[in-house]
Amino acid sequence: MSAQLITTFYECFQRRDYEGMAACYHPEATFKDEAFDLKGQEEIGAMWTSLIKAGKDLSLSFSDVQAEGQQGSARWIAAYTFSRTGRRVVNHIQANFVFKDGLIYRHRDTFSFWRWSRQALGLTGWLLGWTPWLQKQVRQTAMSGLRKYMARAAES
Repeated sequence: MSAQLITTFYECFQRRDYEGMAACYHPEATFKDEAFDLKGQEEIGAMWTSLIKAGKDLSLSFSDVQAEGQQGSARWIAAYTFSRTGRRVVNHIQANFVFKDGLIYRHRDTFSFWRWSRQALGLTGWLLGWTPWLQKQVRQTAMSGLRKYMARAAES
């Protein structure tokens, strides 16, 4: 059942179905990666919605879906143009999940921030991508952008 949930989640992602992705999360879910630390289905759903809408050329593949009991994992690769710089990114990601009530309760994506920053930010990423300072700047920018997106969505 949980392996099917992971597969459904990534198939929705491939179809750019952010509503279907959000429906895979428990109302009290958490999500964490190198840029975001989110709580609740609404916040997580807004992140995926904003990323999909901004990523006009976003494509992804996924593999190695595994689930046992209340835990699961998958590998996925996202390819897209980073909107802030116009640079092409191919990001290799390890996803780990914890399930509750048949839904995703904890979702943790990990990837090499330095590798991502070199692609997305160019020279700045090469020089500073390994530093906590740049990682903090990226997190702050990502979270600020998500908050603005959610505020605009609430107004409309």
